[in-house]
Amino acid sequence: MNREYYDTTVKMEEANTDNEFILGWQCGYLCMPEREEQRITEAYEAGYAAAKEGDTEAYKKWVA
Repeated sequence: MNREYYDTTVKMEEANTDNEFILGWQCGYLCMPEREEQRITEAYEAGYAAAKEGDTEAYKKWVA
C-alpha cells in the first residue's frame, strides 16, 4: 500500500474537501489519464495538477 496516497486521501476527506478535487488528485497521483474535456471541472483540474506536482497540501484551498 502507498502510505502517502492513503494518508493524503484521508486528510482530504476528513477536511471535507471538494470531491472533485479529491478525484482529480487521486487520478493525477496514480498517473491515470484525465477525464474527457466535458467532464473536467475547475476543482478536478486543480487536484490533478497538484498531484502531478507532488503537492499534498493544495487541498486546503478546496475545503468547504
